[in-house]
Amino acid sequence: MDNAKIGKLIYNLRKNAKLTQNQLAEKLNVSDKAISKWERGFGCPDISLLPEIANFFQVDLESLLNGELENRDILGGNMKKLKFYVCQNCKNVITSMTETNITCCGKKLKSLKVQKSTESHQLKIEKIENEFFITTEHPMTRDHFISFVALLTGDTLVLKKLYPEWDLQVRLPIHPYGKLFYFCTEDGLFCQDL
Repeated sequence: MDNAKIGKLIYNLRKNAKLTQNQLAEKLNVSDKAISKWERGFGCPDISLLPEIANFFQVDLESLLNGELENRDILGGNMKKLKFYVCQNCKNVITSMTETNITCCGKKLKSLKVQKSTESHQLKIEKIENEFFITTEHPMTRDHFISFVALLTGDTLVLKKLYPEWDLQVRLPIHPYGKLFYFCTEDGLFCQDL
């Protein structure tokens, strides 16, 4: 940990929030001298205070510990770089338009690597009326199943959560172009063109 970088970040966050050292000290239940000490890089907040400070300023704890906030390029709604994250503990599915820092159940998640669909993981796609009807022969057991199917077009994401021991039968709106993403709990994330 770099005390000077963390202190400078706390200083900038406090100034952006238009708070005095005294006001911040009151909010965090510490002395204004402690705030001054941190901001000058002569000390660092107690480890038990770091989550409270991160929460107060609405920054992630890792950025606070690094002493800098990451600047992200504005993509302007470009969904081509969409990333999928799945928590191994609670099976939560999270998406982001770019690589980012995401945590769930206390663990940092890595974005899933996309694989081209294989014969054993190919989904069957039929057009019924004005919808895609998607099925598969893939096992849907408690330990090995497809947990979600998502249709990604230029500006839209439609995601359907699936559950073990249910047949995979999904209806999605027909789009003239797009990609189908689906996540197998054993083999990872697959992509299939429509």
